[in-house]
Amino acid sequence: MPDHVDPVASSQEATDSTISPPADTPFAVMEKTLGPQSGDDGKGHRARRIPVTVLWVMAVVIVVVDQISKQWALSALSDGRHTALIGRALGLVLVRNPGAAFSFATGQTWIFAIIALFVVLIIIRVSRNLASRSWAVALGLVLGGAVGNLIDRLLREPGFLRGHVIDFIDYGGYFVGNVADIAIVLAAVGIIVLSLGGWEIDGTRAGSQDASQSEKTKGTTPSSDRDPGSEERRGNDDATSSQSAEAPGSSAPAGPAEPE
Repeated sequence: MPDHVDPVASSQEATDSTISPPADTPFAVMEKTLGPQSGDDGKGHRARRIPVTVLWVMAVVIVVVDQISKQWALSALSDGRHTALIGRALGLVLVRNPGAAFSFATGQTWIFAIIALFVVLIIIRVSRNLASRSWAVALGLVLGGAVGNLIDRLLREPGFLRGHVIDFIDYGGYFVGNVADIAIVLAAVGIIVLSLGGWEIDGTRAGSQDASQSEKTKGTTPSSDRDPGSEERRGNDDATSSQSAEAPGSSAPAGPAEPE
C-alpha cells in the first residue's frame, strides 16, 4: 500500500464518483421550449394589439363626435347665418359642401368618396404591421376623419356617393370645415413630424439599426490589426501558467545533501 496519496488525484476520483443529476429532464426541456417562447409571443401580441386598439378607439371617437356635432349644427344653425365666436377669426355657419375638406373642389363628391374608401382600406391593411402608438393616433385621426365625411357623402342628400358634407366651423371667412376636417389636418401634421423624426410604423426608428451595427463592428478588432506584441505576451503568459500548473505534480521530496 503506497504511503503517499496524491490529493489532486483523490479529489478527481471523488468528483468522478459523484453522479450528477440529469440536466435534460422532460420537464426542463418543456420549460425551455415553451416557457420563454410563449412569454415572448404573448408580449409581442400584446405590444401589437395595444396600438391597433388605440387606432380604432381614436377613429370611433372622431366619427361619433363628428356626426353628433353635424346633427347639432343642422338643428341649431340656419343656412347662411353667421354666428361669431371669436370676432371675425372664428364663427359658426351652416354650409352643405359638395366638395372636399374645407369646401374645396365643390362638385366632385363622388371622386372624394372613392378616395376616402381607398384611404380606409389602406389604413386597415397598414394596421396589420402597426406597433407604434404615435402612428396609431395619427392613423386613427385620418381614419376617423375620412369615415366621418364619407358617411355624409354616402347617406346625405342629394344621393348615394353624391351627398353633401355638413360644414359649420367658419375660419374667418376663408373656409368652412367640421370636426372630421380638423382630425385630418392634425393627422397630417403628426405624420409629417413622425416621418421627419424617422419613426416607423412598426415602432422602430430609421438609422438606429445601422448605428448599432456600426458600434458592434467598431467594438470587434480584426486579427490583422491586433498588436503582435500582445500576442507574444499572451503566449508567454500561457507557457508560464502551464509550467506553474505542472510544478506541484512533478516535485519530489528533496533527499539529504551529498557530503563533500
